[in-house]
Amino acid sequence: MQRWDYFVRRLLLTIPTFIGITLLCFGLTQFVPGGPVEQRMAQLKGSMNVEAGARDNVSAISDEYRETLIKHFGFDLPLHKRYWKWLVTNRFGLRMESYVRPNKTAWQRIKERLPVSLTFGLTGFFLTYLVCIPLGIAKALRHGRAFDVGSSAVVFIGYAIPAFALGMVLKALLCGTVDRFWDVFPLFGFHSESFATLSFAGKIADLFMHMFLPILCYMIGHFAVLTMLMKNSLLEQIGKDYVRTVLAKGGSSRRAIWGHAFRNSMIPIATGFGGVLTVMFAGSVVIEFMFEIPGMGRLSLEAVVQRDYAVFMGGVSLTSLLALLGNILSDLCYVLIDPRISFER
Repeated sequence: MQRWDYFVRRLLLTIPTFIGITLLCFGLTQFVPGGPVEQRMAQLKGSMNVEAGARDNVSAISDEYRETLIKHFGFDLPLHKRYWKWLVTNRFGLRMESYVRPNKTAWQRIKERLPVSLTFGLTGFFLTYLVCIPLGIAKALRHGRAFDVGSSAVVFIGYAIPAFALGMVLKALLCGTVDRFWDVFPLFGFHSESFATLSFAGKIADLFMHMFLPILCYMIGHFAVLTMLMKNSLLEQIGKDYVRTVLAKGGSSRRAIWGHAFRNSMIPIATGFGGVLTVMFAGSVVIEFMFEIPGMGRLSLEAVVQRDYAVFMGGVSLTSLLALLGNILSDLCYVLIDPRISFER
């Protein structure tokens, strides 16, 4: 009962935490220079084709138009009223119109990128765990041997290479930019232009060819951390007294490792399980720009550069909420892996 009380408290704690995160970000977007009012004024200046200085251009525009823009975007209201309208009336800002594309709401623009980010994030998430956990186990069981040393060298070399540098090298070598003989993968994009006309198997193959290099670059930085965490966690459990007790009582090493040590070694790994809730917003801005992938990372950067704060804050609210719920899911995974865990203070 006390354990479930802990989860209820954690769930209730997400409310003030979410308000604090979004209120801070919302306040910053309201006061940074170059906001939507200035953007619309700059567009009007360009349409007027005035060749005077910037100050003269601003003064050439009527004060009435500026006031109209301020009221249109709600900047005439006090900050707390603006935030309340964003939070309640506009449903975490998702119903607000995009400042760049007024015919679409923030949620509609985010929803356009979700299939790409969801495919990208889920594939990267599960492949990382499917590769790193067995690799970490194999390294722990062969600690100090040639396989352990060699795989550690490969893993840390990959970890030391920046993702964008690896992406540039792979594009140069495998996308036909240097030699047509090595033109294996597409140069950019998430799928081919003829994707809709392909068969189901053809669509899978087309997505695989377009996603292979970006996902490899996205995963490379996580390999070393997760692999070594799995290895060290299993080694620590193997060296504990309860494993020695199993062996002393005649139990096989296989039973001691897989029946006892393995489950306990998964507890630190469970920290990242909650991240499955945020995979729909996963993505690297650099990688998405490099491979021209229309994902959430690219949309977030475009929203900041274009001062489309409606879309930016919509992404912040969804990501924050899912991240907070993901932390609770990680704690739940702790309990499922080891019911002896207590959250009492």
